[in-house]
Amino acid sequence: MKYCNSLTKFSRFKTRVVMIGNLGIGGNNPIAIQSMTITDTMDTIATVEESIRMIKAGCELVRITAPSKKEAANLQNIKDELRKRGYDTPLIADIHFTPNAAEIAARIVEKVRVNPGNYADKKRFKNIEYTNESYTAELDRIREKFTPLVKICKEYGTAMRIGTNHGSLSDRILSRYGDTPKGMVESAMEFLRICQDENFHEILLSMKASNTRVMVHAYRLLVAEMIKEGMDYPLHLGVTEAGEGEDGRIKSAVGIGTLLADGLGDTIRVSLTEAPEFEVPVAQNLLKHFEGIEKHNSIEKITKNTLHSFDYKKRETNKVLNIGGRNVPIVMADFCLKEKITPASFFALGSNYSIPLDKWHISDMAADYVFMGNHDIDFEVPGTLGIIYNYKKWQEHKKGYPFLTVNDYLDEEIISDKLNFIYVCLSELNKELFTKLKTDTTAVLLIDTYNRNGLAEQRKLFTELMNNNIKTPVIIGRAYGDLSEEQLQLSASSDFGALLLDGLGDGIFIAAENCGSDQSVNSLAFGILQATRTRISKTEYISCPSCGRTLFDLQETTAKIRKVTNHLKGVKIGIMGCIVNGPGEMADADYGYVGTGPGKITLYKEQTVVEKNIPEEKAVSALIDLIKEHGDWVENKHADKIY
Repeated sequence: MKYCNSLTKFSRFKTRVVMIGNLGIGGNNPIAIQSMTITDTMDTIATVEESIRMIKAGCELVRITAPSKKEAANLQNIKDELRKRGYDTPLIADIHFTPNAAEIAARIVEKVRVNPGNYADKKRFKNIEYTNESYTAELDRIREKFTPLVKICKEYGTAMRIGTNHGSLSDRILSRYGDTPKGMVESAMEFLRICQDENFHEILLSMKASNTRVMVHAYRLLVAEMIKEGMDYPLHLGVTEAGEGEDGRIKSAVGIGTLLADGLGDTIRVSLTEAPEFEVPVAQNLLKHFEGIEKHNSIEKITKNTLHSFDYKKRETNKVLNIGGRNVPIVMADFCLKEKITPASFFALGSNYSIPLDKWHISDMAADYVFMGNHDIDFEVPGTLGIIYNYKKWQEHKKGYPFLTVNDYLDEEIISDKLNFIYVCLSELNKELFTKLKTDTTAVLLIDTYNRNGLAEQRKLFTELMNNNIKTPVIIGRAYGDLSEEQLQLSASSDFGALLLDGLGDGIFIAAENCGSDQSVNSLAFGILQATRTRISKTEYISCPSCGRTLFDLQETTAKIRKVTNHLKGVKIGIMGCIVNGPGEMADADYGYVGTGPGKITLYKEQTVVEKNIPEEKAVSALIDLIKEHGDWVENKHADKIY
């Protein structure tokens, strides 16, 4: 199935233009940035002032929650005050469970967002057996409930986003399609077909999920379905509940960046558990990574596509020591440009030396290999750490593992009998190399690119290996220079994430010169692997970005929960401000902390309520007790391993 114009030549997927007020979305229009207010919608002045801060930061569309009729009606006061102050930025009403609020809002704002999973359905997490007749009857019920809004939007010139969320699929969709990207697409298509029957086409579509694999596969399936049915609606891109800080930026860039790289997307929102005006510069910097990409050097077409673009399947590779096979992807650090290397240099890579114990402490985020280039080291390194030298330096002492060019590998007779890293770009692939790799159980490729569209070039390289039945493990390498720490996070997450989500790569090597500390680069590498769910090394927090529905301070609460749980490797904790973003949106979470009333918290184990209406001041302790009760708690002192 085709889901983009080309896998090797960048161009935007052409969609129709949808006007949202005075702003055109889709077609040849620039990708628009939007965000969402977190103030109480009934507080007109606070919402207006927050909207202005967002607009001044570069927000081109302002979304405001309207959970009931009174908030929907107050959108008129907010809009009037903004216009009075000289701001004509289009407003979007965010609707979930209340069709009557949507119908009010659609007469006021420039766009309404509806979630098909809960606009006309009540979610009870029940598996229901449907016959074709009973399923059709449900669709007729949805049509009756949804059509009035469509007619109002058509009459008032109001645009609509049909926004599917992975975590809030209806029981009906789940019963027929399961918790899948296919179900997400069909959920949107049901509503879209009603719009088309009413000859209403001012529509945008989204397929949001906190799980980046699910999110990317769902958007791709959606576009493939649109192509098949001759549709061309603009796409709103976003990773829902991405979280805060570094993790939120990495996860957002992995999901959104993967799709932008394929030319998909007409408007984006980076959802962070931070003030909305802070989301906007992140979105701007993410788009900055793709500036000028259409001018990239030509890459030969992929004529035989062996990639898994709609589901996750890891490329089959040989096992070479701890690389490839069923091993998780490794992290390789770069020390080749350092002036001096001491034991303290390794602290930034998650390996800390204890002088009194004369032992190395190895954290869960410790690099697996370090590229030394031509450096020598005269001290013992951790036993779990592999040291890589340039081939000529390796020849001098035969320690560690050699780093060879393709010519070195093909011409030299003396190489390691355990592990050899071969540096290769797409242009260097040839039959002689393929022939040797097929029988070599020590080879690992480290791939690189100098193409402006490096992702596409490296994707082409992987298809060449797969089409020639080469099962040599591959470390994905990319070089960056003179970037801010945040820009590196966004650029690298986009570049590496897209390949990892397609099941490609047995490790990553970020060569970053003047882009931040060694520790930040190492943390980034592990963060990318975590965000793509290819290697879990820390706790995952699925926290919503806050809005006017939120019933507690999300940033403060998330920080409080993170402080006491961030050592629980692999545990997923959902932190949701209200029931709208509750059990559904945190579908992937092991444990949930959900606001259900002012100062009241309900705890979940997966999607099951465990305890309701806990006073907020006692809720974090109750969450810890719940984690302990289910055997997922470990004491923090056991987080490090000693060698």
